[in-house]
Amino acid sequence: MPKSIFFDLDGTLTDSSEGITKCAQLALACFGIYVPDLSRLNALIGPPLRETFPAYGVPPERTEEAVAIFRSRYNTVGKFENTPYPGVREMLSELSRRKYRLFVATSKPEKTAVEILSHFGLDVFFENICGASMDGSRDSKKAVIAHLLTRTGGIEDVVMVGDTAFDVIGAAAHGIPTLGVSWGFGKAGEMLSAGAAAIADTPEELLKLLSED
Repeated sequence: MPKSIFFDLDGTLTDSSEGITKCAQLALACFGIYVPDLSRLNALIGPPLRETFPAYGVPPERTEEAVAIFRSRYNTVGKFENTPYPGVREMLSELSRRKYRLFVATSKPEKTAVEILSHFGLDVFFENICGASMDGSRDSKKAVIAHLLTRTGGIEDVVMVGDTAFDVIGAAAHGIPTLGVSWGFGKAGEMLSAGAAAIADTPEELLKLLSED
């Protein structure tokens, strides 16, 4: 059984869709790209913005400008247009009671991740919250996990918990298995195809999976 758990943030611990999609909508509109249906922007949740904005039509050479516009709203308003998923707080509390070591590994900027988790009182469950760097030098899930492993001196018997194939692939690069969750923004089939060990449909089911070998 795992002794340590790396949690993704967006789509795994909290539903951040409102804030992220509204900020993305604003940034894209500045480039003449209008997306009135916010649900069409859910693909921007999770992966680094520098990778996903060009897919929506932002010229690659202007990606940094789009990221700056996004952050101008997100860092003041959007980050709190967010809510923990039902059952997540209780799940984290039970894992802590069982003496699991809990960490966060997110592609969201680390400072913002700390602020969000603190805002909802979830930060108390985690030994370390590791996120992306603001300059883009550490923004992929693979790079974030590498930094977290270095920061903690290396951890054994660890499992990743996330909601997208990016989590599965990033963890696999370090030999870490992943349990996927279906309540987020990814697709169960994509996570399983990427190598996820299993998919949990509720926080209660995730607790059961984490108790199995």
